[in-house]
Amino acid sequence: MPHNPFRRATRAPACACDTPARKRVHRPDLRGAVLPLVALALWWAVSALHLVKSGLLVSPADVLHTAWDQIRTGALLRALSASLAREASGFVIGSLAGLLLGGALGFSRIAARLVGPSFDTFKQISLFAWIPLISVWFGLGDAAKIVFLSLAALLPVAAHTCDGIHAVPPRYVEVARALRYSQFQLIRYVILPAALPSIFTGIYLALIYSWLATLGAEYLLVAGSGIGNTLIDGSEQFRMDLVLFSVVVVGATGWALNAAARRVERAVLQKRTGIAG
Repeated sequence: MPHNPFRRATRAPACACDTPARKRVHRPDLRGAVLPLVALALWWAVSALHLVKSGLLVSPADVLHTAWDQIRTGALLRALSASLAREASGFVIGSLAGLLLGGALGFSRIAARLVGPSFDTFKQISLFAWIPLISVWFGLGDAAKIVFLSLAALLPVAAHTCDGIHAVPPRYVEVARALRYSQFQLIRYVILPAALPSIFTGIYLALIYSWLATLGAEYLLVAGSGIGNTLIDGSEQFRMDLVLFSVVVVGATGWALNAAARRVERAVLQKRTGIAG
């Protein structure tokens, strides 16, 4: 494999005192939990003191009871697995299509001139504006939902992939050509490593957008098994405990997806650049 002059070397510790600092275990920052805990305490206090006499405000104990009932009966597992399966399918399909489209727009001037203006216009159309057309072409079932989620994932991946390729500094390409890199080596060792942060930003946004679009699709298309359907059931039955439980599940799932995407991004970028974690 040819030497890549753009690869960063791992920096050795400047002195012996750097090593313990690197091995030090970092404690998690819990300051972000302050606001949720305060909100939970206020909610509990208002409910316990009966300061608000309305069916719209249920107690945390009712939500916990509903949560246990959903877990015990397996309803939560069925709903969440159905939503995540749709989200994963749409995310994978849309991301792959976005990488291909963004790569074509980034590497090919002809594609950029032919497809670029249409793609720029396409990005300005609201995602939910496509639902009537998708429902006519693909029906109202899971196929339409997956197409909708794929569209939600495609746009950010294609845009950030194209932008990342165009943002590669020209001097990198000039040095590579001076070293007589082939076109394949130029792409592999220069352009892709330089564009990876932008590409991962698009993939990260695609993961979040496709999860949000999952709930929208389950709301606006034919209801089926899914966490969005659980929200609909709670709303229609005027069960605020079920609605609040579903909102918590949606938020926790989004947080988990966000954390997983960040960890994968850091691991891949560290491996590509040779930076010690």
